[in-house]
Amino acid sequence: DFSGMTLHRDAVELLADPAIDAVSVCTHTDTHVDLAIEALRAGKHVLVEKPIAIDPAQVQRLADEASKHALVCMPAMCMRYWPAWVKLHEMIRAEEYGRVRSAEFHRMGSRPGWAEDFYADEARSGGALYDLHIHDTDFIVHCFGLPRSVSTSGDGLHLSTIYHYDHDRDQGPVHVLAQGAWDHQASVGFRMRCTVVCDRATLDFDISREDQLIVHRGEESVPVDVGSLSGYDGEVRAMLEAIAGNANAMRASIGDAAQTARVLDTERVSMQNGQTATIER
Repeated sequence: DFSGMTLHRDAVELLADPAIDAVSVCTHTDTHVDLAIEALRAGKHVLVEKPIAIDPAQVQRLADEASKHALVCMPAMCMRYWPAWVKLHEMIRAEEYGRVRSAEFHRMGSRPGWAEDFYADEARSGGALYDLHIHDTDFIVHCFGLPRSVSTSGDGLHLSTIYHYDHDRDQGPVHVLAQGAWDHQASVGFRMRCTVVCDRATLDFDISREDQLIVHRGEESVPVDVGSLSGYDGEVRAMLEAIAGNANAMRASIGDAAQTARVLDTERVSMQNGQTATIER
């Protein structure tokens, strides 16, 4: 029911509407950058769905354009705002339970059932690597910084990446892995889990549980209260706070998205070549 809503024939008409202050760009991936740039030039704040683009150069093009405007332009990286993952990030960065030794992330399901032609065209959607696995790559960089290199195996429907850090120089965990899949049958459902092993505790997340985040210490397992909001609530709230003047509310910038895009592109190269690939600094 669209009664009571203002409808526009196209993006040009919408962006020309002076009553609109902000827009959310959640169209097909290969239209994100151009629409976001048009919105910025029209004086609108912008929330851009992930992935911003498959090509890192296109993400950087948006970052460069955003730097010219006194407007909020934010990537919709919802996992940076997922309450349990916000807490997980805080624990990791503060070394609440010591340094992280290892971390594993698993994000498994079936390919989206909507816009099937688009998602099946990996040249446009990027496949599971860019549209699904991006969440874990981004969060890994968010927590541990830029890896030295990556080793990725699989294809556009199911892949695994090992992220190599200079742990011999006391920088980063000794083992970080992320697995993403779109090749499951729909009846299996969606699974999102991660395990982070610290010196003094194991941090365990599973979206299917009532207590999504649990801290295991010795024989004791303690659920962590993370509230009931979703990462989608969090990212929208952060954008509104940033528009109101609190830039610190943003947990991700377009520059962060450009960095994540470079890591994903390196994973693509590794997967295609069957070899470890070094990430450009």
